[in-house]
Amino acid sequence: MRSCGISNRVLSHSAVAAFIFATLACSALHAQMATEDRLLYRAWWPRHSVPHGTEFAGAAACAKCHAGKATTQKSTPMARTALPVAESDILATRDRLSFQAGKITYQISTAGGKSVYTVADGTHNLSAPLMWAFGDGHVGQSYLFEREGNFYESRASYFDGLQALDFTPGRKLTEPQNLEQAMARPVSGDELVRCFSCHATGSTVAEKFDRSHTMPGITCEACHGPGMKHAVAQKLASAEGQVLEGDATTDLIFNPAKLKPADSVDFCGSCHGTWWDVKLAPPVGIANVRSQPYRLEKSRCWGTNGDARITCVACHDPHQKLVRDTASYDKNCLSCHLAAMSLKPTSDHPGLACKVSTKDCASCHMPKYELADFHYRFTDHDIRVVRSDAPYPE
Repeated sequence: MRSCGISNRVLSHSAVAAFIFATLACSALHAQMATEDRLLYRAWWPRHSVPHGTEFAGAAACAKCHAGKATTQKSTPMARTALPVAESDILATRDRLSFQAGKITYQISTAGGKSVYTVADGTHNLSAPLMWAFGDGHVGQSYLFEREGNFYESRASYFDGLQALDFTPGRKLTEPQNLEQAMARPVSGDELVRCFSCHATGSTVAEKFDRSHTMPGITCEACHGPGMKHAVAQKLASAEGQVLEGDATTDLIFNPAKLKPADSVDFCGSCHGTWWDVKLAPPVGIANVRSQPYRLEKSRCWGTNGDARITCVACHDPHQKLVRDTASYDKNCLSCHLAAMSLKPTSDHPGLACKVSTKDCASCHMPKYELADFHYRFTDHDIRVVRSDAPYPE
């Protein structure tokens, strides 16, 4: 049996506890599902595996018909969330980055488009050329290198808040057993698949990581699915003077804009963390502030099936550069909330007017929380009236 997105699998004691807690909330969130369940039952969903890498057409093919969206999408953080190291602006503009932790020195030296990662303990040193940069750099950037066919995550990452290196979040070692352990952590199997499937496009083929078809960053087909059949159909139709629209191509390409609100938030949550993903495998406490879909679905205004006005894409256009000015989102808040206390709620505007202001709403109702490992303050997407003495609402 399957209920409310819970897989029929053997659970640990902690998972059982999470299951019980989650089941109690099932009536309020029956429309939501865990991402692993979505991947089992949907023809296409972010992070999906494909039988053959040749099913992808590439962003250049998409741009032939969707030039405007393809052009602006390149400027989004998602488009640059995984890059070959040679394309990292962070490293290209800094010829040397380093930090000291005890007797271990961590350093990244860049020259001629190549970045070399070195760790040393005063007696010995180990070096490796970096291959992949994860993160667009606004918060920070982490790195992978390869040795003897295996991938490793460097223990040193760049942080914009420091303008320097520090330990990769969650990877700090104060007393490493040896220089190899101090240098990096191996990444393989399902973890490697998950890393690239959320940071790149076309990387998962036959349930495994396939470097030969991996396209850097989140591009068109990471969300719309493999586009080769769609592109070929459009090309053939164009040659015959036809234009395929509407239902004629729905089985050839996926359009997330047609998803219901609850599904839409889960769609983004495939990589950013759905309600069920967090409950079943939680980042505990304040760390889950980075799971924006989960936090959004905790909001008081989130209904059983959601509201199209408070989905992720209602505020964030995935084809446009992320807007970081909180005041620019006031129009979104006022699409639900009344603009004056004298007005009465309606079916279209059920939200009461704020007693304080109708400007810069997010600065009060979506507070920021500092995550020390990231050296950054993340916006909490649990929209609420914030009490100064209230604990973090996990």
